[in-house]
Amino acid sequence: MRWPEAEAGWRLGRLFAPRIAVWLAPAAGYGVERVPPEGGGVVAANHFSAIDHPLIGGFSPRTIYFLAKAELLEVPLVGPLLRWLGVFGVRRGGGDRDALRQARRLVREGKLVGVHLEGTRQRFGHPGPMQPGGLMIAIQEGVPVIPCGLDTFGWSPTNRRKCAVVWGDPIHLDDLPRNRKGYAEAAEIVGEEIVRLWRLAAEASAAGLPPELPDGAKRSGINPRPTRAEQATPSRVSH
Repeated sequence: MRWPEAEAGWRLGRLFAPRIAVWLAPAAGYGVERVPPEGGGVVAANHFSAIDHPLIGGFSPRTIYFLAKAELLEVPLVGPLLRWLGVFGVRRGGGDRDALRQARRLVREGKLVGVHLEGTRQRFGHPGPMQPGGLMIAIQEGVPVIPCGLDTFGWSPTNRRKCAVVWGDPIHLDDLPRNRKGYAEAAEIVGEEIVRLWRLAAEASAAGLPPELPDGAKRSGINPRPTRAEQATPSRVSH
C-alpha cells in the first residue's frame, strides 16, 4: 500500500461513507478541535461495534490509518477496499512485528494510526482492559496519543440507535520508559481517559446529542475541519 493512494481513497470515501454511517447510526462528534492538525500520532479508541471505524473516520478531520485484524483484509471485495483506505492488518494472538514496523513508519511520516486498545469488541457495554500494544508505537516514536471514546454499544443495522464520538486532548507519554512497565503505565493512563470520554459519549447519546458536553467539547458534523485558530494552537495534555 502506498500512502498517497490511501489519502486519495479517504478523499473519495469522505464523499459518501460518513453520510452512510450517520444514516445507519444517527451520531455526533465532539471535541474535534482536540485532534492535532498535523504531525504523527496514535488514535486510541474503545471498541463496541462494526460502525466504530466509519464513525471515527467520519468525525475525524484527518486521514486515519487503522490497524485491523489480518483476516478482515482477506475477505473478497472488502479487503481490497479497506487497503485502498489505508487499513493494514495485524495478526492477533502474538506480536506482529511487520504491523508494528508499518505503524511506526506511518507516525514517523506524520500520519495518524488508529487502534482499538482492547484488541476486540467488548460485549458487556463497558470498555474492557486496555492492551499496551498500540501505545508502544507512540512511546517508541515520541508521538502523542489522541484518545477517543465511543458510545456505540448495542448498535446494529436493525437497531440504529443514537451514537456519539468524543475526542480527548492529546496525551504525551515521553517521560515513560520504553519497557514493559512503561507500556503498562501508558495503558492505565490512556485507558482512564478513554473511559472518561466513553461516559461523556454515553451521556450525550442519552441526552439526544446536545450541542455541547459538560467538559466544553462542542458538537460537530461529519467531515469536520479545524478552524485556523485551532490549527495554530492545538491543545495538549502531558503526563
